[in-house]
Amino acid sequence: MKKLTRIAAGLAIAVGTFSSQAALAVDRVTAVHAFPSSLIYTKSFLSFVDKVNENGKGVVEIVVRGGPEAIGLAQQPEAVRNGVVDMAYTAASFYAGTVPERDALVASNANAEYARKNGGLDLLNQIHQEKMGVYYLGWFDSGVSYNLYTVNEPKFTDGKIDVTNMRLRSNPVYDAFFKDYLKAQPINLPTTDVYSALERSVANATGWTQIGLKDLGWDKFLKYRVGPDFFSTDMGVIVNLDAWNELSDAAKKVLQDTAIQHEIESSNEFAKLAEEQAAELKANGMTFVSLPGNGDAEFEKAAKKATWARMREQMEKHPTKLTHYDALIEKFNK
Repeated sequence: MKKLTRIAAGLAIAVGTFSSQAALAVDRVTAVHAFPSSLIYTKSFLSFVDKVNENGKGVVEIVVRGGPEAIGLAQQPEAVRNGVVDMAYTAASFYAGTVPERDALVASNANAEYARKNGGLDLLNQIHQEKMGVYYLGWFDSGVSYNLYTVNEPKFTDGKIDVTNMRLRSNPVYDAFFKDYLKAQPINLPTTDVYSALERSVANATGWTQIGLKDLGWDKFLKYRVGPDFFSTDMGVIVNLDAWNELSDAAKKVLQDTAIQHEIESSNEFAKLAEEQAAELKANGMTFVSLPGNGDAEFEKAAKKATWARMREQMEKHPTKLTHYDALIEKFNK
């Protein structure tokens, strides 16, 4: 297991010899992020890093090693677990097989501030430590929902979106919903491959959050946003548990206090940004479409139901079975 690196902040020098007394050591934490630096979510994480490095001067420093170009997006959670890197800003869906309880974030209608106050995030942290050997530091950029975006004008059958001719890109966040409710056969592609897939018509529809579409350039191809919004982003920070335990108490406090502060600030900022970017997408010609009849309500309800069912099924495969299942649903929903 990789040991946390400590660097000496300085040594006292006396009459041509080094004093044996060293200044306080700074805890250095190495980190990676799931998405390219240009994406709004990565910018949020990097602002957290700046806050830690400012608040923790002389105590703790986060050193960012890079994004998916340094360690592949899907490999980052395991790299943290194995101590290759100390910290990762990543989607919990990328390690769903290890911590299926992460679906509590995906199906949440609340945000980090709500789940922090009622003990939901403390419970999720406990589960991460027990099942994965990582410390769940914070749920960042919470409360941002997803939509389904399409190249072509969507068609509807019996209040549901017709996926017959839809080449729907997916990922672990919405796989269960797309397959079980929409009856689609989605194409699994990482974020970094979607632009070329849309460009070459390998995919003509995708799920994505309500912010960041223009950052990725996908709005060049996607012309329709289907309502209603569903799910919540599950971006957060995990830390190798051995590395966390080796930190000084002062360093832990800086990291945790700054994470809680960033949970609130990022959620509030992104809620405003979602409204601004929706208006911008409309102004640039994107059409926002609602499902006919009671379709919107059924769509939203089905998304939650499919996700909770997936969480239940995957939890039952673990030795702890359905421990915390009901508590998680309660603590992550208003």
